[in-house]
Amino acid sequence: MRNLEVKMLASLSLTVVFSALFAGNSFAQQAFRISTASKSPCALDSGNALTSTDQRETVTQSGNAEVLLQLASSSRELQRCGFFSLAVPRDKDRDSTERPRVSGFLSFESTPGKHSGDATKAADESSAKQGPPQGAPDTAAEAQELAKKLSNPVASLISLPLQSNFDFGMGTGSGWRFTLNVQPVIPIKLNDKWNLISRTIVPIIHQSNVTGPGTSQSGLGDTTQSLFFSPNKTVPFIWAIGPVILIPTATDANLGTQKLGFGPTALVLKQKEGWTYGILANHIWSVAGKSTRSRVSSTFLQPFLSYTTKRAWTYAINTESTYDWVSGNWSVPINPLLSKLVRFGHQPMSFGGGVKCWATVPTGGPRNCSLRIVVTALFPKKK
Repeated sequence: MRNLEVKMLASLSLTVVFSALFAGNSFAQQAFRISTASKSPCALDSGNALTSTDQRETVTQSGNAEVLLQLASSSRELQRCGFFSLAVPRDKDRDSTERPRVSGFLSFESTPGKHSGDATKAADESSAKQGPPQGAPDTAAEAQELAKKLSNPVASLISLPLQSNFDFGMGTGSGWRFTLNVQPVIPIKLNDKWNLISRTIVPIIHQSNVTGPGTSQSGLGDTTQSLFFSPNKTVPFIWAIGPVILIPTATDANLGTQKLGFGPTALVLKQKEGWTYGILANHIWSVAGKSTRSRVSSTFLQPFLSYTTKRAWTYAINTESTYDWVSGNWSVPINPLLSKLVRFGHQPMSFGGGVKCWATVPTGGPRNCSLRIVVTALFPKKK
């Protein structure tokens, strides 16, 4: 029944849209009929559409002329014209050199038969004045710059990465885990010298045969919240420092530590031409939580290197190494990644993928190579 309702609503919506388009097109063609006395289909006589003296009088005013031109631009026949002229009735005492003001890419003369310019040229000039759509990359250089900002963890750019990770060979060897990391990055300008960058990692996890044969768990993992204070001055290096917080948001005891943790985090990087290289690090100690769970004392190290081409392709490699000081174990994955910045309408997006091959893991951890897919929505500042 619900599917039937959705189909009926979709059908009704399409009917309304097509009816509106048809009615609008019919109105435009009827209101701006081609003058039979004109040799060119691009020369119009507004008198064909305006029958009363009052209507002919008001058409000479700038606001009404502009409306007429905007309606005329929807006519299929006029869209084939490189120009058009619009004949409007005017008073004999009216200055023949005075013309109504218009906006857009169409122009006209107040007397028939005189062409007022090339519409294509006018459209190019209008587009140049207006500039690119706000918030969207319109050149290769701008797209490359946005792609480079994605390689900078503390760039002044709002972004929403969705990072999918597929790990295999866990537990007794047959276990696997899917982790979707939702990682919003929100920069906040504190003053003319300092920015605050919020980086959040919220893992959504499903795993099977990890804690034991025939078992599975699904839900949220622990959230990691980093707050970076970074100066606007980026010479000779970009750097940031701040706190990192481990928040016990796991909905299943097997998906988190059940501990609240705090610690420092820091970042330093360099960007030159298409290159970005640097390191991000943090350390977390548990300060509260269930006493029956093991304490947390872990160091995270992420050295990274990337190169962004002029076509906004980014080739990157990093390692997201973790050392557990309680168990004395390293987890070291090597992550090569390829990504591309594209645009859907006015929305810039980055699509990337790669593998995550484990150099060393503790007992029960993932083996061999895993798969990573990253989709990132970018929200540049409006110009």
